[in-house]
Amino acid sequence: MVKKAELHVHLEGTAPPALVRKMAARNGAKLDPTTFKSGGEFAWSNFWEFLDCYDKAAATILTKDDYRLITYDYLARCAKENTIYVEMFSSPDHAAEVGMSYTDHLEGIAAGIDDARLEFGIEGRIIVTCVRHLGAERALAIARLVALTPHPYVVGFGMGGDESRFHPDDFAAAFNLVTKAGYQTTSHAGEFSGPESIRASLAALPISRVGHGVRAIEDPELLEELAYRRIPLELCPGSNIATGLYKSWEKHPFRKFMDTGCLVTLNSDDPPYFGTSIGHEYEQAAKIFGLSKADLKNITRNAISAAFCGEELKEKLLSCL
Repeated sequence: MVKKAELHVHLEGTAPPALVRKMAARNGAKLDPTTFKSGGEFAWSNFWEFLDCYDKAAATILTKDDYRLITYDYLARCAKENTIYVEMFSSPDHAAEVGMSYTDHLEGIAAGIDDARLEFGIEGRIIVTCVRHLGAERALAIARLVALTPHPYVVGFGMGGDESRFHPDDFAAAFNLVTKAGYQTTSHAGEFSGPESIRASLAALPISRVGHGVRAIEDPELLEELAYRRIPLELCPGSNIATGLYKSWEKHPFRKFMDTGCLVTLNSDDPPYFGTSIGHEYEQAAKIFGLSKADLKNITRNAISAAFCGEELKEKLLSCL
C-alpha cells in the first residue's frame, strides 16, 4: 500500500456521526436533531447547508479532551490507511463559540497528536484557520493569537469558510502578521468561486499553497501560471463531487492538473460528510485517473515537500517513501 500524506482536512469536520453523538452524550450537550438524516449520516444537500451542519456537529466539541479524542480518532484512521503525515486545519472560532480558550484547544489537539504518534507512528501538525465569513477583524484576532502564542505543532495559518464573502484584500493584515511571525500560509480559493478568486488570493495574500484551487481549470493562463510557479494545490476530488461541483470522479479535472504540470496533492477535506477518507481519495484517483504506484508516490512526495513542518521532519518523512 502506497504511503500517504494529507495537507487539507478540517479537524472539526473529521468527527463521524457516532463520535459526534458520543461527545454530545458525555458532555450533556443538546444536539440539534436536524444534524442527521434518518439513516444516521449528516444531513445536508448543498454547500451552505453543509456549513450549517458542520457548525452544529462542531458545537458538541466542548472540552480539551474532546479535541484530543477527535484528533487521535482521525489520525488512527489515517494510520490504518498507511498515512504517515497529516496537517489538520483547526478552528479557534469554533472552540471559542463553546467557551474554550485558544490554549486549551491547542493542548487538546497536541495530546491527540502525541497519542497517535506513540501508538501508530503517524505525525500530525496544526494549521490554525480563520473563518472567512466571520470577517477581517475576527481573522486578525486569530492571527494575533497564532503570532503571540507559539506552539511547536502549529506550523501555519489558513482561511476557510464561505469564499463568496469579502475580498482577499480584507484579510491581508491577518496574513501579513502571521507571515512576519515566521509562519507559512494557505487559503481556500477557487472552490465555489471561480478562477478570479485564486488570482485575487495570490495577489493579496502571501500564501504558499492554494486550498482547493480546482476552478483554475477554467482559466488556461492561470493554470500555466500555477504550474510555472510550482504553487501546490490542495485538491479534494471527493469533496468537490459530494458538494456538486462535479458530477462524478470521471468529470473531475484532477488528471488535467497533473498533465499540465501542476503540483497536486490529494486530500479528504471533511471525510465523514463527503463519504470519503484519504485512503479512498488515493484509491479512486488511481482507478479513475489511471495513476500508477509511482504517480501516487509522487503525489505523497508533493504533499510532504509542500508541508509547513520543519525540514528535519520533512527529510525523515521523505526517506520513508
